[in-house]
Amino acid sequence: MIRGVLPVLHTPLLADETIDRESLEREIDWCYELGADGICGAMVSEVLRLTYEERLELTRLMSEVSDGRGAVIASVGAESTRQALVFARHAEEVGCDAVMAIPPVTTALPEAALWDYFSALAEQCSLPLIVQDASSYVGNAISIDFYRRLLEQYGAEKIRFKPEASPIGPNLSALRDATDGLALIYDGSGGILLVDAYRRGISGTMPGVDLLDGIIALWKALRTGDEAAIYRIYFPICAIVALQLQAGLDGFLAIEKYLLVKRGIISSEQRCTPHAWSLDEETKAEVDRLFDLLMQAL
Repeated sequence: MIRGVLPVLHTPLLADETIDRESLEREIDWCYELGADGICGAMVSEVLRLTYEERLELTRLMSEVSDGRGAVIASVGAESTRQALVFARHAEEVGCDAVMAIPPVTTALPEAALWDYFSALAEQCSLPLIVQDASSYVGNAISIDFYRRLLEQYGAEKIRFKPEASPIGPNLSALRDATDGLALIYDGSGGILLVDAYRRGISGTMPGVDLLDGIIALWKALRTGDEAAIYRIYFPICAIVALQLQAGLDGFLAIEKYLLVKRGIISSEQRCTPHAWSLDEETKAEVDRLFDLLMQAL
């Protein structure tokens, strides 16, 4: 079942920017120890900055280290259909449970070309396909009508959705209503909109790993309707993610890797270079204060 809390892994890197396998294994083990329902590769895995060989290696390691403990979702979006199919078929071969794809980001595709891209993935890869609109980071928004057409063509077990175009909450409801509640939808807001998204009927959430214990506790509180616990946990998560959002994808990467090192999960804050923003001392101090509040709430 591809449901529940499905964290997006950060790719731990050594000083030469190659994958730190030991840290990756520790990160994956920590996810499952906390009760994650699976793991994903996606934008904060730095997939668009890894080499071709490293993307394949990350997918293989995710499946290998996960070893059946939860759903494994590989990121396969690429700049051409042929590239995306290579990544998708590799995910099949190494035992992943689903693939997730953003559209190409170097051009604004007309809907006919976008349809060809996603339909090729749906038809030439046997795994469920999560269609990701990552336009809050990269690329252009995908229309609700396009989502609906995909669902009608391929069915809800084959096609799922991770819509991240603003405004996220109203778009989740629009997709839900346009598909008569059939669409399986995943939140991708990092946790800042999780309460609102949950109340709109999502099937799962795909946060980063840095605040995963908080996200899992929040998910459980939402499921049981514990309103006091919901907001006690939610507010510090919101505040941390708000700091991440101010610098886009590099804001998430810098702060999340800082917290993962602080928590002893990965060994280095190393990111793929170049990047647009690094964590300054004043932001770091505020992150530390908010992180302490979250730990108190837990």
